[in-house]
Amino acid sequence: MTDLDTRRALEDFPSRTSADIRYSDLDRQGHVNNAVFATFSEVGRVAFMYDPARPLAPEGRSFVIARLLIDFRAELFWPGTVDIGTGVLKVGRSSFTLGQDLFSQSHLAAATEATIVMVDKETRGSTPLPLQTRDILQELMLKDES
Repeated sequence: MTDLDTRRALEDFPSRTSADIRYSDLDRQGHVNNAVFATFSEVGRVAFMYDPARPLAPEGRSFVIARLLIDFRAELFWPGTVDIGTGVLKVGRSSFTLGQDLFSQSHLAAATEATIVMVDKETRGSTPLPLQTRDILQELMLKDES
């Protein structure tokens, strides 16, 4: 069983945001195109990683995404809003994994996992997560509800 199989409510996530579904997000079947789910996931990741109340990246460092898994659960339609819950699944030496659920009208539309790597802005190489970043990430871990 992967974390994508874990069932959570939006309220279970330490970080929550939302995004409007745009008419241009639709494909010829009339539902939101599968590629747009990655964009909704990005909206949640950016809100999580760059929250000014708890900065994660010190000066000279930034984040890159190394892996993104999406488990599609339901169609999304326009007009509407997607609620995005984000939390930490795992913290490594220079990376961490986020778990996200995308909801529409309280129904799960997709579950995602994203591996994020901290990089040095100058060398573009991976660099260890600072202790302060690791501590913050540990506080934002998702509880195992499986």
